[in-house]
Amino acid sequence: MFKFDLLFSVVCMILLVICVLVGVAFLTLLERKVLGYIQIRKGPNKVGFMGIPQPFSDAIKLFSKEQTYPLLSNYLMYYYSPIMSLFLSLFLWLVIPYSMNLISFNLGMLFFLCCMSLGVYTVMIAGWSSNSKYSLLGGMRAIAQTISYEVSLALILMSFLILIESFSLLDFFKYQKFIWMIFLSIPLGLVWFVSSLAETNRTPFDFAEGESELVSGFNVEYSSGGFALIFLSEYSSILFMSMLFCIMFLGSNLNSFFFFLKMVFMSFMFLWVRGTMPRYRYDKLMYLAWKSFLPLSLNYLILYIGMKIFIFSILI
Repeated sequence: MFKFDLLFSVVCMILLVICVLVGVAFLTLLERKVLGYIQIRKGPNKVGFMGIPQPFSDAIKLFSKEQTYPLLSNYLMYYYSPIMSLFLSLFLWLVIPYSMNLISFNLGMLFFLCCMSLGVYTVMIAGWSSNSKYSLLGGMRAIAQTISYEVSLALILMSFLILIESFSLLDFFKYQKFIWMIFLSIPLGLVWFVSSLAETNRTPFDFAEGESELVSGFNVEYSSGGFALIFLSEYSSILFMSMLFCIMFLGSNLNSFFFFLKMVFMSFMFLWVRGTMPRYRYDKLMYLAWKSFLPLSLNYLILYIGMKIFIFSILI
């Protein structure tokens, strides 16, 4: 019986990974289409019907190209950091709150924070091991940005942990049965969304790849498969952050079709922001993290602690 359960879990994990990768493929297509229409052009429309097989032809092209690497690079680290980056971003998906308790576990929040923190190391190693000044600078920028915004993300998570008194994402579904969390804390929802943009290195916070200064940031030396893996991990993180936003703020019923519609809408928001917003200035980015978002999330955390103490004192 135990072997069957283990095999069932492994098969479900493999299916989850395949579904995420297919989702990522079509997210790239959606992004190119959305950006095309924002810029008054068509986007991919030549391959197949309306350009739908375009992501697959791109993947075949990228993975069949010759893998090059800089002669003076630290080869093993340079080679394995994109693989680790994709592995960590796919590993995050294990915290999906399945109602049948398949893979989800009671400390999902802590697991999410640990995986997000480990993602910084892959960027750092990718930037450093290339032995290029541009990629090192891009990596350092990305690390500073990610660490800064992780603080406000963690504090927002702590606010909700105090409200629902659990580390499990399944409990968000139970507590949002009658009212969504977004109505109780709209400012926290907006801060979470902007922090997610910064965390996934998306426009207007894509300083790691500021083309005018750093060519393409920490992945400047990567080509073919290595570049494709970095690309996949970034878009997998976007999908995951969209899903997490829906779970935390928009009622997390995974059995409902509307949950996936909300998830697509949140992913579309990431793309919409990219099409309309200019790039921020780097010092303004840090100012926003430490002088705006940090005080706001701290104040909400103190408010929720105060509310809990007040309710307990009344009950006692």
